[in-house]
Amino acid sequence: MPQTAVYNGTGSFRGDRELTEVTFVEGVTSIADETFRYCSSLTVITIPDGVTTIGKWAFYGCSSLTAITIPDGVTIIGNYAFYECSSLTAITIPDGVTTIGYEALRGCSSLTAITIPDGVTMIGEGAFSECSSLTAITIPDGITIIDRGAFERCSSLTAITIPIGVAIIDEMAFYGCSSLIAITIPDGVTMIEEYAFSGCSSFTAITIPDGVTMIGERAFEGCSSLTAITIPDGVTTIYGWAFSSCSSLTAITIPDGVTEIGWGAFCGCSSLTAITIPDGVTTIGNHAFDGCSSLTAITIPDGVTMIDEGAFSQCSSLTVITIPHGVIEIGEYAFSGCSSLTAITIPDGVTMIGEYAFRDCSALMNLILSPAVSVGEDSFLNCAALIAAAADKNMPTVLDLLHYRWHRKIAVIERVNALLCLKGSWDHVENQPETSGSLKRKRIDDVEAPLLRVTPAREKIPKVLWRVILEFL
Repeated sequence: MPQTAVYNGTGSFRGDRELTEVTFVEGVTSIADETFRYCSSLTVITIPDGVTTIGKWAFYGCSSLTAITIPDGVTIIGNYAFYECSSLTAITIPDGVTTIGYEALRGCSSLTAITIPDGVTMIGEGAFSECSSLTAITIPDGITIIDRGAFERCSSLTAITIPIGVAIIDEMAFYGCSSLIAITIPDGVTMIEEYAFSGCSSFTAITIPDGVTMIGERAFEGCSSLTAITIPDGVTTIYGWAFSSCSSLTAITIPDGVTEIGWGAFCGCSSLTAITIPDGVTTIGNHAFDGCSSLTAITIPDGVTMIDEGAFSQCSSLTVITIPHGVIEIGEYAFSGCSSLTAITIPDGVTMIGEYAFRDCSALMNLILSPAVSVGEDSFLNCAALIAAAADKNMPTVLDLLHYRWHRKIAVIERVNALLCLKGSWDHVENQPETSGSLKRKRIDDVEAPLLRVTPAREKIPKVLWRVILEFL
């Protein structure tokens, strides 16, 4: 049965889930904090013209409220005032409002349109977050910062106009706006913060103005329809995962002023075919180009001293790469899965090759490197062509390194294990019956070598190749 109440400016109806209608006593000028919080059956409310203040959490969780008109005298919509009014389809904000508080309309998932008056100079953090039915919005000219999460997860938003006075697009400002097709960032913007456009999966193009000097972590992560982007000259650091999973990105221009490419910056950019890394870059972070499966060639600048973990992992189309002379270490998984890479020269200055660095580089046949380098466990695992070519061409330096000098501090039997792992095959031993489960032993440096076992999957390797391989065991 409908329940009505009279509000005289004092008291609270918080949590009254039976309340359906409210009338106001004449002369009420404010609605106090939390007055109607969780009044989940309240469907319609008319706020009298004399009200000038709507407090924090005033209508928080009024999930049945469908429409509301805010009187002209109100200048501030308090923090969380209409938070999760999930049935609200329309709201009129008067021209006198200057501030929309933190998460004021967050979770108003039925709201399809809203006009923000020109006098508004502050839109608080998360103010329209999760307004998932909102299709368009115009931000007034007085706004200078798009605050943190202001339009986060507005998944139906297709267009938005950012005024020319905006200087900062804050963290997660448009995070998860998956229907947003295009956006114009005004020339006055200098910073695009973390996650600002992350998950804007319908973006096809965006122009970053010349004044931008910082693109934060994951700023454009998951913009899977973005095909091209130009980074302005003022940017010096591309922060971690900034363009990760931009799977349609075919071209990107990195300015000469960039000195650091952060962790995972272009990870998963599977359509990227070419990229020029400027000479000034000294750091390429972990997994920076991991999964760039269409990338065919890349030149690493001379200033780079370390190729970090997984930096070019799974670049399966990469056929050529030049490692500069200044590099002293190649990290774990650095080129793992580069299955089209046929040759690589490792400079004399390299002292360490990390574990699995060239794992699954199945086409690699030509390797030039110093015998003095320390090679990590399974660095060349499943590089079948490499071991065959090294033996066939009598490349003693490579064989000596991969075999006897694999690890100077481990037992000889582990060195033998390493070579066998490198080949990825313990297969057919000459003169052994194909179905035999018997084992054959060889000795090296008076240490018993591991057992060589026949496996059906490995029977295809020619006996002549086994004679070559076993000769080095």
